[in-house]
Amino acid sequence: MEWFGRLALLIFVLASVAFLSAITAMRFAIQGREVQMPKLAGKNAKEALAALQSAGLSMKVDDRVYSEGPVDTVVRQSPPPDIKVKRGQRAHVVLSLGPQRVTIPPLTDKSLRAARIELLRGGMQVGELSSVYLPGYDSDYVVQQEPAPGTSDAISPHVDLLVSLGPRPPAYVTPNFTGMTLLEAQQKLGPAGMKISKVTPISVPGLAAGIIAAQSPAPGSRLDANSSIELQVAE
Repeated sequence: MEWFGRLALLIFVLASVAFLSAITAMRFAIQGREVQMPKLAGKNAKEALAALQSAGLSMKVDDRVYSEGPVDTVVRQSPPPDIKVKRGQRAHVVLSLGPQRVTIPPLTDKSLRAARIELLRGGMQVGELSSVYLPGYDSDYVVQQEPAPGTSDAISPHVDLLVSLGPRPPAYVTPNFTGMTLLEAQQKLGPAGMKISKVTPISVPGLAAGIIAAQSPAPGSRLDANSSIELQVAE
């Protein structure tokens, strides 16, 4: 029994050593794949890329902004410098366009195409584009901008625009067509400008041939003019 006890103790000690060795090896392996994120702010794009590549990292330019730094120098980076990251990770950077030398032009009441051209002439571009139905405005015309016209201290070359979709088209509540014939359904749809896009024959016990059994969208749905309706008709 004493011999078995010593054997069991020996096995336990060996297993513990093996386990600790595996943990240590794993930790060294993980640490071996980690590198320190270099500081990129103030470097030009080529220098930043070279510093990243030497550490086994890569770079992605997320944006460009006006700043006091020279053109193409790094203004911001993510992840921040000096933290541990895995090899192969990508650093996201924002590059400088240099000091702003333009004034935001007035874009309201211009077509979206004309606004894009105006911005490109000044070295700028459309940023976030939103749209809204507005009575009294033609479709694709700028109704609001940010930054405002005349701004000369903007930090971004992007100008956000709110564009009109024109007057909101008439909307209708989808009628219930079940139990009607196709002709009756077409007569109901005609004045609203809606049309039947698809008719699928189905077998419905107890329902006469040619009678509508189901529809899509469902009755009561809100639809714009010129929308399409799909019907299932008993055969």
